[in-house]
Formats: sequence, C-alpha cells, structure tokens
Amino acid sequence: MTLVEYADLQCPYCAQWTRQALPSLVAEYVRTGHIRIVFRGLAFLGADSELALRMVVAAGAQDKQWDLLESLYRRQGHENSGWVNDELAGASAAAGVNTEGLEGIAWSAATTRAIARAARAAHDEGIRGTPSFEVGRTGGRMQPIHVGSLDAAGIRPALEALLAR
Repeated sequence: MTLVEYADLQCPYCAQWTRQALPSLVAEYVRTGHIRIVFRGLAFLGADSELALRMVVAAGAQDKQWDLLESLYRRQGHENSGWVNDELAGASAAAGVNTEGLEGIAWSAATTRAIARAARAAHDEGIRGTPSFEVGRTGGRMQPIHVGSLDAAGIRPALEALLAR
C-alpha cells in the first residue's frame, strides 16, 4: 500500500502534519512494511517554496530527502521571508546532507522534471491545497482521502480501511 503526500515546504499545516503524524505513521506502518509513503512536493507559495523543494529533491540523491524535509519543517519561517536561505545550511547539516554539489543537483534538469511530474500528478488528481493525501495499492490507482486532523489519528482510519481490503 502507498500513501502519497502532497505538500509545500512553506505550508504551516504540512509542517504540523510532518511533526505530529509522520513519526507515528512511520513507526506503525512504514517500518512494519505495511505502507510506503511517497512525498510529492509542490511549490506554489513562492520562491522559498521552490528553493526548499529543489533542495529536498536533490537530497533524495543521497537518500536524505525525508531527513532534510523534516529538518526544514522544524526551522520553517514566515512565508516568503527568505527563511530557506537563512536555514538551509543548518537544516542540511542537521539532516546529514553533504552540501557539496547539492545546488547543482537542485537546479538540474532531472530535478526540474521530478518537480514537474509531481505538479502534473497534483493537477491530474485535482489537488487544490496542502497537505493533501492519496492512498491505494502500490502501483495501482490512488484515491484521495481527507484527514480528520493533522495528527496520526486523523489519517489512521483511511489507512486501516485500505489495509483491511
């Protein structure tokens, strides 16, 4: 089973979900092999969103995507205040990201294509805001789900129903 998360790194609700729900879901479902989680980053809130997303996608080449994502969310500042530039070095260090060459990867054609694929998927699925979620059988059709709250309890019923099938 797969849970897809659509998020913007400047979205305070996305940060809240990552801090409150993600650790429990990883422990309960990911580490036990029941569900995989896929991040589809969107950058619609402004320049800080794009820079943060590009760096997170680039960190994926080091298997540090989730680490940098979490680190940036912990340091999230006010929307389009320049906080990403201010916090990127500290967030990268805390996430264990090797920053040598990271910027080149972040602005590469491959990263641009990956971001465009996520944006296309969001558009095709009618995603209008963040955080938004889809679930389904891995490799199969994803179904949008609505969460009752931004903690693990808000999404757990949908995950349990999917696993019960």
